[in-house]
Order: sequence, then C-alpha cells, then structure tokens
Amino acid sequence: MDHTNAYIHGSSSSNFSSIRACFLVVVFIIFIYRYLQRRSRYQAENLFGEQHGCHPMKSRFPIKWPLGLDVLHKQWLANADKRLLAYQQPFLDQLGPNLEIKIMGSVGYTTYDPPNVEAVLSSRFDDYYLGTRRGAMFPFIGEGIFTQDGGAWKLSRELLRRPFLKTHYQDLQGFREPIKDCLAKISARDSVPVKSSEDEEQDSFARSFDHASWITTLRSRLTDLYWIYNPSHYRVACKTIKKFADGFVSRALSAKDEGKTEATSDRYAFIKDLYAAMKDTSLVRDQLINILLAGRDTTACLLSWTFFLLVRHPHVLGCLQDEITSVIGKDANITRAHIQKMGYLRCILNETLRLYPPIPLNVRFAKNTTWLPRGGGPDGDSPVLVRKGTGIGLVPYYMHRRKDVYGEDAMEFRPERWEGPELDDIGWAYMPFHGGPRLCLGSKLIPRRRSIVEDTN
Repeated sequence: MDHTNAYIHGSSSSNFSSIRACFLVVVFIIFIYRYLQRRSRYQAENLFGEQHGCHPMKSRFPIKWPLGLDVLHKQWLANADKRLLAYQQPFLDQLGPNLEIKIMGSVGYTTYDPPNVEAVLSSRFDDYYLGTRRGAMFPFIGEGIFTQDGGAWKLSRELLRRPFLKTHYQDLQGFREPIKDCLAKISARDSVPVKSSEDEEQDSFARSFDHASWITTLRSRLTDLYWIYNPSHYRVACKTIKKFADGFVSRALSAKDEGKTEATSDRYAFIKDLYAAMKDTSLVRDQLINILLAGRDTTACLLSWTFFLLVRHPHVLGCLQDEITSVIGKDANITRAHIQKMGYLRCILNETLRLYPPIPLNVRFAKNTTWLPRGGGPDGDSPVLVRKGTGIGLVPYYMHRRKDVYGEDAMEFRPERWEGPELDDIGWAYMPFHGGPRLCLGSKLIPRRRSIVEDTN
C-alpha cells in the first residue's frame, strides 16, 4: 500500500511538473511571437518613415522623474486647480509649436502648428480616431456622436445635421423669455446666480452634469488607464443624467400631436426625428446628452468670456452698442437678418473665440502608421513619423495666441483685427470649432467669417 501511494504521489507530481513546463513553454512562445511581431511592425514603421522623409521630433517636453511622473503629477495638480493651460504655456513658448512628450513609457505629440492640425483633422483624417476617449466618456454620454468613429459616427452626424439645419433657419423667439429672465436677475442682484431653477430635479441634473463633465475630463487624461478612476459619485451622477434625459424622451414620445399647439409640437421635434430614425429610446437619450455636452458649456463659455471682455474694454462695448442701435433702430423683434448685418459683433465673437476657444485642446490617436508634415529634424521643418496608437494633442488655445500669426498684440483683445484683410488667409491657424469632417455642427449658428467655414468644410 505504501508503495502504491508513493507511486501515485510521484506520478501526480510528475504530471504537474509536465503541465507547468508545457505552460511555461506556451507562454515563452507567445512572448517570442509578440516580440517578433512588434519588432517587425517597428521596422516596417521605420521604413515608412524613411520613405516619407521623417525625422525625430526636434523638441521634447522636459522630464525629471522616471516615466515622466513629475510631469503627470504637475499636470494633474494644475488641472485640479484649473490652471493646466497656464502651467504649460512657458514650456510651449520655449519649445515651439511641436513637441514630443514621453509619459509612462508611451510617446505622444503636442502640436499647435497649422499644417499639422490640418493633417490630423482633415487631409489625413482617416489615419486617426478617438482612441481611449470613447471608454473614458462612455459612462457619461453613452453611444453618441462624440464617442463614435467610422460608420457609426457618419450615421450620427447625418441624423443630427438635419435638425441643426432646421434650427439655423428658425427665428429667435425661443430665446426671448430666457434672456428677459436673465436680464431681470442681473438687475435685481449683484451677480447672476449659477442655479437659475428652483426645481429640484433640474437642479440635481445640473449638479450631476457639471460633476460628470469634470470627472470625465480627468479620466480622459489618464488615456489607457481611464478605467482606474471610476468613483461611486461619478456613477451616481451619470445615472442621474440619464434618468433626466429619459424623462424628456418619454414625454416626447407620449405626447400626441392632436390637440397640441404648434409650439408644443416643435418643442419635441428634435427627439421625434431621432426616434423615427433610430427606433431605440436609449440611443436617442445618449444622442441628446451628446448634443447637450456640445452646446451647454461651450455656449456658456462664449457668452461668459464675451461679457468678461466687453466690460473690461468700454470702447469696444460702446462701438457694439452703436452698431446695434443703427441696425435695429426701434424694432423690438431681433431677427437673424439683423444679426447678419452686425459686422462688428462678428468681429467681437471671432476675437473672443480666438482668445478663449470653447474646446482649448483635443486629442486624436493614430489608427494607422502615419506622419505629421512638420516638427522633425534640426530645424523642425521635416516630417515626423507617427506610429500606430500614438496620441496627438491639438491645442487651439496656444495656436490662437501665436505672435508670428496674429502679431505682437496676439495676447490682447482687439476685435478690429478681423475687419480688414489682416486675417484673410488665416486658414487653419483659427479653428474655434475644429475643422474637417468633424467640424462642429453648431458652428454656423454663430455669426462668423464665411471664409473660415469654407476653409474647414
């Protein structure tokens, strides 16, 4: 019996050793295979770079700690303090419009050089995609135009484009009451309250939306590690947002056109059009949240910065008041035709968008091995190889403040720079709404230079 047990034990140990050895061999083979695969791709990418005359990026973001943890730490603190753009400004002023940054072992690029921006957003559009942004934003805005690429994105854009075209030709009656309410509160108080509604549901939604937007921004900066930061209060905020949006979808679909006024029918037209095409309430809800994200804070930023700049430049405000009086006169009903005649107003909005673009930075990832037109070599004028998976940060905020483009007074608020031929050939050096195929759908709702729209279409 003892001999039998010893034999069985020895046999089991031998089998276990054999299994472990086989497992190690399989792991080793997989490792070697992936290593050779990556090496082959790396060599193919190098050959691609040589064929396109690529050189290493001239400028590199300075790092002191291993893996660039010092940069990541300082960026995180600056972002939490809402000073990220100000923190990076001195480095970019010194290093130039194109630079390489290496954090956590991954190489990425930052650019505010117009030819490179055009390449990423337009001429080589198909070489780039959203990358990790989809995963970082998905709990917040779901399946919508800002988390989609390829065919799904094209379908969403076409569905949303039609309602935007309708909005472009509507009158301004829908803005009248909210504006009157806002002006009344300005007159009654020293400052405009952030919370404009007493309804608890709307108030909860507003707080949740602000919080989810902020957390999503932080998640996006973690790139591949976005999934690490998923706090419970973020999940609760996302749930509150979706519940609130679901309510609008339900009311729109349950409302009967018969017996309803035209105004009531128009109120839900956007939702009904989406549902007619999608036949899925969850997808309609997600698209609504996507559009709200695009229009809520961006519009608020433009208005806030415009008022901020006007009160600090009384002569500009005076000129605007004179123009409004001359165009509108005693007519109490302001129309889009009136606004289109206000050239100085367009200059003010252009200048505000230049200094404070609604989307000051954005990121794209290389879907394929590709290249940037500029930034490489000793003079920084040679192409740069962009390997598959590399992230590229586009920064309109800095590009709009380049003195070699806008002059020595680039940091100053001067709407008159848009009146003459000074900026007729500005092209991709001005892109408050981004450009190319993903040009903002709402860009034409704001009075602006027609040439800019044509250049980015």
